[in-house]
Amino acid sequence: MDEFEDHQSGLASPAEAAQAITPSDSLALPRVTRAIYVGGTGNLRVMMRSGDVASFAGVQAGMVYPLRVAQVMATGTTATGLVGLR
Repeated sequence: MDEFEDHQSGLASPAEAAQAITPSDSLALPRVTRAIYVGGTGNLRVMMRSGDVASFAGVQAGMVYPLRVAQVMATGTTATGLVGLR
């Protein structure tokens, strides 16, 4: 039973779905994320929903970063165990 099924979810709501992320310089994610879970410490280079490309140095393992990401680039990404949350 889901007591909250009639509630509209927003960006501040808990994630409802997840997708494993394989970084790629050519392929966008199937769906834009609302956050990214990082399993292994490293760097993260992404294309944001807006189309801007951003690099995040030293993202930490076990953290969830509230990023609306359309693509995770292979070049410049060394963080591992990435999961897109939406």
